[in-house]
Amino acid sequence: MASSTQVKTITVDNGVEVFYREAVPTSGKDISSLPVILLLHGFPSSSFQFRNLIPILATKYRVLAPDLPGYGFTAVPEERRYQYTFESITNTIAAFLDALRIKEFSVYIFDYGAPTALRLALQRPKAIKAIISQNGNAYEEGLGKDFWAPVKKAWEDPSKENFAALEKVTSLPITKWQYENGSPNRSAIPPETYHLDYYLMTRSGNAKIQLDLLMDYRNNVKLYPEFQKYLREFKPPLLAVWGKNDVIFVPPGAEAFKRDNPNATVKFVDDGHFPLESAVAEIGHDILRFLEKQRI
Repeated sequence: MASSTQVKTITVDNGVEVFYREAVPTSGKDISSLPVILLLHGFPSSSFQFRNLIPILATKYRVLAPDLPGYGFTAVPEERRYQYTFESITNTIAAFLDALRIKEFSVYIFDYGAPTALRLALQRPKAIKAIISQNGNAYEEGLGKDFWAPVKKAWEDPSKENFAALEKVTSLPITKWQYENGSPNRSAIPPETYHLDYYLMTRSGNAKIQLDLLMDYRNNVKLYPEFQKYLREFKPPLLAVWGKNDVIFVPPGAEAFKRDNPNATVKFVDDGHFPLESAVAEIGHDILRFLEKQRI
């Protein structure tokens, strides 16, 4: 059985107070001997999105789910003058792992959590024991055309007009849409999910943080070839369990993992961008079975 999920904070990276959720099995084993699963959320969510997955995985693993800077309840003091880029976020998560003395881990990557983890992989490739990608993209064919078209337009021409066209991504209707679009069972999606995300984005200065990161995502795309090289060279065990109805990170992005890692397992679930809201039992079971097969 898993122990109850604990909420904690730890100060790392020159003053960043990282909020995280942690759970471990009730086996009585020394926590330092337990294999670790790191859960990395995406936009516009937080570790709250893993609230139902954590107890499933923590029956066997030490599970850590931090809120990335700019999200959830992680706090960055103004005097830190933090640069909200994916490079900075990766460095903060690296510092978080170091502070907890985590040297090896499996990682669940979703949305923005994907470039964060894959940047970590470039820094410390042997640290990652396995990757579970749930709509966590590393290929240009995985970028949904309709969603990313205005973003790419702003990347190419960051005019005031093009930048303003992106501002709606922090609105409540778009936040709700990300949860509901493509879901076969919207009644399984509690409204506190998207309302919490939206509320946190209404904090002073946070909308700019989100737009800065959306603009910085182009630097992740530039790194896609490096991410793919890592996958080819190190071939970490990889499970891509993907909401097939997602229009943000689309199914070809999941299939592409096989190109660089022929041993990758790809499975599609009948859901959209946030399948953990209605398919968490299925996904949790798939992860446990996958990791057991890898003897992790």
